Amino acid sequence: MENDARMTGSGKEQSTPDGDSDGKKTYYVAVGAGQVLEDPEAAAFEFEIRANEEELNKLENLFAELADAEESALVRYVGWQSVSEKEAGAVTDAHLRDIYRLLYELGTEETKRHIESMNIL
Repeated sequence: MENDARMTGSGKEQSTPDGDSDGKKTYYVAVGAGQVLEDPEAAAFEFEIRANEEELNKLENLFAELADAEESALVRYVGWQSVSEKEAGAVTDAHLRDIYRLLYELGTEETKRHIESMNIL
């Protein structure tokens, strides 16, 4: 990723990754695929966010929890355990709401507008 030179208070240039000294980088998120990308050209994405390492880890954990919930619902659906579609859907929906809530918090203005237009939060 390119470095962006910033001027410090002393007038000296300071090079910081991705342009900010707050430790945040720009990421591109594809919710359906459960992907967080650094390169916007790598794959299709829906949302652009700014996140530090801790926030990125939180988002990746939420995606992992969603995948686990979907897998668990599928196992129950094929007859290993009895569960209603409504119950399985509620768990998945809760995970998706958590993901969208975090995307909204970390998102650019365009990302926030998009999520607001979805009426999911």
